[in-house]
Amino acid sequence: MNVHLIDGTYELFRAHFGAPAATAPDGREVGATLGFLRSMIQMVRFEGATHLACAFDTVIESFRNDLFDGYKTGDGIDPALLAQFPLAERAAACLGFVVWPMVRFEADDAIATGAYRFAQDERVETIFLCSPDKDLAQCVLEDRIVMLDRMRRIVLDETGVKGKYGVPPASIPDWLALVGDAADGIPGIRGWGKKSASAVLSRYGSLLSIPPDPSDWDVPLRGAAALGANLAAARGEADLYKRLATLRRDAGIEESVGDLEWRGAPEPELRAFCDELGAEGIIERVPRWKG
Repeated sequence: MNVHLIDGTYELFRAHFGAPAATAPDGREVGATLGFLRSMIQMVRFEGATHLACAFDTVIESFRNDLFDGYKTGDGIDPALLAQFPLAERAAACLGFVVWPMVRFEADDAIATGAYRFAQDERVETIFLCSPDKDLAQCVLEDRIVMLDRMRRIVLDETGVKGKYGVPPASIPDWLALVGDAADGIPGIRGWGKKSASAVLSRYGSLLSIPPDPSDWDVPLRGAAALGANLAAARGEADLYKRLATLRRDAGIEESVGDLEWRGAPEPELRAFCDELGAEGIIERVPRWKG
């Protein structure tokens, strides 16, 4: 069997920017939720997904905000989108999907936890991490755990991660610590870019293994002295950034692989939800009802 672990927050954002606006009978904006619903139905109707879980950032802030004041928050998110976060969770549940609502952790932590656990099950052939988020690249394992960009129809296995980022999956948190990640509010280390980080980490693997004196680096790199000095001056920050970028595997996921099997949508719940949103036409797209 294959397992699809979905970043529900990403899918909702994607729907917000890609689906038309729509208003529920009570006046609420629900266009992103409807787009999300249609996309999730497509997974079980056309994309062959049989075992699924959908993780959400129920709140934007997480334990990482306690570690670093600059970490991402909900500031700047369109209120019309933010108001649909709970609607999207309800949508996934009304489709009969397993839902992982994260509060202390993030959706990516839930996906990382699930991927690690389900990879231990010999019945599982491939685990698809349904998101292009580079954070999840650290979870990729050979061709058993892979990233799936559903919009572009791109699959990244371990070879693909190395080709895209220049480092293996295990080095992705170190790479993000050096380069930074604007989406998460991680600033990175001054002067370090994608090429320099890839060159050094492809040789040494981790921040801890990089020789403190750049004259000891056996990597041909322009500006190595300045890069080494910047890293030495910000070693504590780099370690913190790596911690922020490292996904957790203890997000409290309780389901087994069998629990993720999609047995159809519960008809009364989904019909009531679609009536609430004024989206009766979606019902016709559902390929199976839960018996």
